[in-house]
Amino acid sequence: QVQLVESGGGLVQAGGSLRLSCTVSGRIISDYCMGWFRQAPGKEREFVAAITAIGGTLFSTNSVKGRFTISRDNLENTLYLQMSALEADDTAVYYCAAPLTPGLPSTSPSDYYYWGQGTQVTVSS
Repeated sequence: QVQLVESGGGLVQAGGSLRLSCTVSGRIISDYCMGWFRQAPGKEREFVAAITAIGGTLFSTNSVKGRFTISRDNLENTLYLQMSALEADDTAVYYCAAPLTPGLPSTSPSDYYYWGQGTQVTVSS
């Protein structure tokens, strides 16, 4: 069974940084694309970033692209999201996700099958 577990969230001031981790079991992540999503209270889950099996990256906006870095450590079988210059609008529960099968990366939550339980990121303004 594939299991994703996020960690690294917390409370930070605006302008601060956090590194989120997603440890995966039951699958070698180097063979699949993976994504990060976030969901704030009362809002829909939204795409943040994705990384392909060969290291290509996709970001939701230029703002995210300039402040966030998505990466993977295949030896640790772990996905990361390094977040810098955090803003209040970044406050959300962050989820890592993986599709059922290898393929092209997607920005839609419906195209992902496996999800972690999420880690809370709160940015104070």
